[in-house]
Amino acid sequence: MTIPTLETDRLILRAPAAADFPAYRTFYSNPEASAFYGGPLSPVLAWRKLAFDLGHWAIRGFGMWSVIERETGSFAGGCGIVWPEGWPRHELTWWIIPSARRRGLAFEASRAVIAWGYNTLAFDPIETHMNDDNAAARRLAEKLGGIRVAREEFPDGLSRDVFALPRP
Repeated sequence: MTIPTLETDRLILRAPAAADFPAYRTFYSNPEASAFYGGPLSPVLAWRKLAFDLGHWAIRGFGMWSVIERETGSFAGGCGIVWPEGWPRHELTWWIIPSARRRGLAFEASRAVIAWGYNTLAFDPIETHMNDDNAAARRLAEKLGGIRVAREEFPDGLSRDVFALPRP
């Protein structure tokens, strides 16, 4: 399967690659940065996360992209649509390394992925599932125009708000 590349004014969203592992290892070993993304993780588990992100494309036909800053070529994080086994539906998700935060990169990447999800996958709606304690992600979902449509318990035992995200 060929993973498409998405481009925005400031970003290139490309297939995850082995060269991204140092950024995954650093991000997922940081307890504060990765708290809402399954971390902290050992280097072995961070590698498995990278392998999941890449393998999800082969299994589901969609997944996470690596987010690269166009101007510098720097790795900024990940963004995509995933549907892990046992999860009730697909979900837009993202993570941004601490040094790239608060510059609108998650918003810009998310808008590109949402448009791709509507136009290519014909998912309607695109959703994100919100951890109650993740205030920054909740603000982003609202900035993206997300509307809370449900509250559900998920397979990991957490209850989350479900936001439907409109076309950009």
